[in-house]
Amino acid sequence: MAITRRDLLLTGTAAAALPALGSAAGIPVIGAAEAQSTGELPWRHALSLFGDIKYPADFKRFDYVNPDAPKGGVARLISIGTFDNFNITVAGIKGSLAPAAAMIYETLMTRAQDEVATEYGELAESAQHPDDFSWVTYRLRKEARWHDGRPVTPEDVIFSLETLKKQSPMYASYYRHVVKAEKVGERDVKFTFDAPGNRELPTIVGELTVLPKHWWEGTDAQGRKRDVSVTTLEPPLGSGPYKIKEFVAGRSIRLERVKDYWGANVPSQIGTNNFDELRFEFFRDNLVALESFKADQADWIAENSAKQWATAYDFPAVADKRVIKEEFPINDSGRMQAFVFNIRRPQFKDARLRRAFNYAFDFEEMNKQLFYGQYKRINSYFEGSELACSGVPEGQELAILQTVKDQVPPEVFTTAYQNPVGGSPEAVRANLREAAKLLKEAGFEVRDHKLVDASGKPLSVEILVQDPSSERIALFFKPSLERIGVSTAIRVVDDAQYQNRLRSFDFDMIIDQWGESLSPGNEQREFWGSQAADVPGARNTIGIKNPAVDALIEKVIYAKDRGELVAATHALDRVLLWNFYLVPQFTYGFSRYARWDRFGHAEPLPKYGRSGLPTLWWYDTEKAARIGKRS
Repeated sequence: MAITRRDLLLTGTAAAALPALGSAAGIPVIGAAEAQSTGELPWRHALSLFGDIKYPADFKRFDYVNPDAPKGGVARLISIGTFDNFNITVAGIKGSLAPAAAMIYETLMTRAQDEVATEYGELAESAQHPDDFSWVTYRLRKEARWHDGRPVTPEDVIFSLETLKKQSPMYASYYRHVVKAEKVGERDVKFTFDAPGNRELPTIVGELTVLPKHWWEGTDAQGRKRDVSVTTLEPPLGSGPYKIKEFVAGRSIRLERVKDYWGANVPSQIGTNNFDELRFEFFRDNLVALESFKADQADWIAENSAKQWATAYDFPAVADKRVIKEEFPINDSGRMQAFVFNIRRPQFKDARLRRAFNYAFDFEEMNKQLFYGQYKRINSYFEGSELACSGVPEGQELAILQTVKDQVPPEVFTTAYQNPVGGSPEAVRANLREAAKLLKEAGFEVRDHKLVDASGKPLSVEILVQDPSSERIALFFKPSLERIGVSTAIRVVDDAQYQNRLRSFDFDMIIDQWGESLSPGNEQREFWGSQAADVPGARNTIGIKNPAVDALIEKVIYAKDRGELVAATHALDRVLLWNFYLVPQFTYGFSRYARWDRFGHAEPLPKYGRSGLPTLWWYDTEKAARIGKRS
């Protein structure tokens, strides 16, 4: 699964009025009466988008951790792909970032994995903001330290915001409403927003990854001045529970637990980060990675292939329970995965053509032949959550859609969206007839088995992919497209070339995916907004420039309560679907993992934490002794 912009952090626009909760919910660090008498806003140990905060100000730990988890051992993990960069600020536009690089840093707040959208202090001990959400101030913990022993300061926070906004299109869009960051106290940094009313902004500022200003503005071991605008393989300075121990570029990274980690006793960190060492081995091919796992060269493997999950785990270690197969429910997000059109290209301007491609896609047969019937078709940009639209619009959703009525397809108001259903010769023929009808309406016709436009130019499409599993899916789609006259080529390129072509929007079609939090907000501009359509490296890979979509995104961002957020998201979902910007693929409601049985975790795992790996797990020496030594 591709890394989304917020990495599925559960933030959004549906914050409730926190002051109404009072000290009974454990929010203020100073009492409400004291705040009123002094004129100072209350300092809050947690921020919630819904107002319900589970843990009081004096909480000791999260319920889902084991505070007595043993520290020690090694976890050997698998990453697919490669890397040539540790600088997260340019990750969206330059190089291939090592995912492990993000683990050395910390954010101002961290989310609780047993709540939908509540964040507790990490680098920051508390926050305050007014009722109109026009600004937020974070107070850093006095004990927060970088790995070189220097304190984390407001200057670091300000540097981080400014650098990320300058270097990363993703963060420039995400934090576009944060117009100023300033130091207002010894450990206080204030963020001012361009307008009141955006309830999500105080919380998403808490997601800010904080970078060490003094390190990035310093020099390396050879005396060369560092440059935050370029890629680097010099291990950066961090503040988190792990630091980079050693690496082989493109092949492996070893992180070691920081023995004197400053945050070891912070309540949100208790019982977590239990391994002495995390090792990441990189593979270009899923099958090679699986063989390495079977040979006990890795402890865990995430399996994204339904075929592999059904057929490839029949080796002796599985039979005798030394290897455990387990599925973890995905409750923390929605998802869209699809064949994506690059509508910047003229051949894809007509929605009828794009819709015809959907009629040509026989998901049911693909599911049977390739996926052992394990998947279901995606019918929403927010599939798997309450944010997915259904039926026809009514109530508040209908009222919101009326504001863009003249800018959206009329079917938005009259017809429930549903993908074509195949799976039988009769259904496939009916779908292909409907595709041919749409193509004719769009001005295309078939000549000599080739689909041509009104000028006689044949329609050809290249589907760009980067791995064998994606190629397999695209190859299944190819004959169906050729049956409606579309000349189709599948181009497989390596990871570096794929990323470069993606960033420059140099493709006809790709397979893309977006993870959606349970409370969507500012990131929707990056996904579907006009402003992001032509920004290299932006997540609007489709190239959507639609004023109705832009207007609905603003409705999502400025929703005043949860009900309005859900209604606005339903409206946005419906308009995106009826514009046929993509051909929805399939999804599965669980993350699949296999592991050598050497590990333990607290029971139960948190509802919104998926597998919790590696943060909530630990090395179990008794289990390890039972199954034998590693290879």
